[in-house]
Amino acid sequence: MLLSQILRVDGSRAVVVRDGTEAHEVTGFDSTYALAMRCLEQGQSLAESLAQATPGRAVDLELAYREGRILPPLTHPDPAHLLVTGTGLTHLGSASTRDSMHGGTQDESTMTDSMKMFRMGLEAGKPTEGQVGVQPEWFYKGNGYIVTAPGADLNSPSFALDGGEEPEIAGLYVIGPDGTPWRLGFAVANEFSDHVTERMNYLYLAHSKLRRCAFGPELRVGPPPEDIRGASRVLRGGEILFDAPFLSGEANMSHTFANLEHHHFKYDLFRTPGDVHVHMFGTATLSFAQGIRAEAGDVFEIDVPGFGLPLRNAMAVAPPPAEDGGAVRVKSL
Repeated sequence: MLLSQILRVDGSRAVVVRDGTEAHEVTGFDSTYALAMRCLEQGQSLAESLAQATPGRAVDLELAYREGRILPPLTHPDPAHLLVTGTGLTHLGSASTRDSMHGGTQDESTMTDSMKMFRMGLEAGKPTEGQVGVQPEWFYKGNGYIVTAPGADLNSPSFALDGGEEPEIAGLYVIGPDGTPWRLGFAVANEFSDHVTERMNYLYLAHSKLRRCAFGPELRVGPPPEDIRGASRVLRGGEILFDAPFLSGEANMSHTFANLEHHHFKYDLFRTPGDVHVHMFGTATLSFAQGIRAEAGDVFEIDVPGFGLPLRNAMAVAPPPAEDGGAVRVKSL
C-alpha cells in the first residue's frame, strides 16, 4: 500500500492511497500528517484506517507528476517541526565508496576513520532483538524548508563546490503525544550532498550535508523488504550519463533499521510530541565516486520497484546572496 500527497487542479491538497494500479483520494484528509495523528487518537494502524476509509475520487498520479502537482508524501503544517537527518556507512560497500573519495586503504596502519566505523557496524550493527548495537555515523540535514517536492529542482547553493545524488531509503515518522516515535513507512530519497566539500576534509562532512533533499513521490506503508533493489540514474540532455544498481534493505546493510532508529530517537529532543522526522539510512551508490560531476539541468532519477513512482529531480544552482562580495553580514540590533 502506497500513500502520497497531491495538489488538486484547484490548488487544494489531497491524500492519495494506491494499492496496485488503482489510486484514489482518502476522504476526509488533506494531509498524511492529519491522517497519522487521527490514527494515533483512535489507536489504529495506518493500514486499518485506510481499509475502513471510504474511497474518494480516482487520481491519475502520473498525470499529477507531469503537471508538478505531487508533494512530498509526508509534511508538517509548520516546516520547522520536520527534521531531516541521516546515517552513513551503513551499507555493504559504503565504506569502500567513501574511502575511494578520501584516498584511504584497507591496510590496518592507514585505515581511515570511515573504514573503522564501517567495521564497527559489521561487528555490532545487527544486535539481537531488544538489544542495542553500535551507534552509526549520524548527520543533520535540515528542517522542512530544505525538502524539495518530487519533480521540482534541487537547488545547490551558489557557494557549493558540487551537487551530487545519494539514492537512499528513508524512514518517515511522527512523534505521538507521549513522545513515542511512530513509523508510517518508508520512501525513496535523494540525500543530495556536496561531495567535493566532503572530500577536502572529512571534518567538512557536516557542511556537505546541509543541502536540499527530496523523498517520495510515494510512501510505502508497513515494514520494508529484506532485500531492496533499484536503480540510480543521472540524465543529461535526455541521455543517460550514469546508471547503476541501488541496493538497500537489511540484507545489504551492516546495521538493522531498528538499531539505526534507536540511535536517532534515543535523544529526547527527537521525541518532541507532534514533530515529523525523515531519517535517511545511507547508500553505497554514488555517481560522484565514478567520476561524474553533476551540472545544472542534470536529472537525478531513483527507481525502486515496490516503492511507487520513480523519484526525479533536476539540479539547479541558486543565485548568490545579494550582500557585497557574497558574504552574509550579521547586523547589530
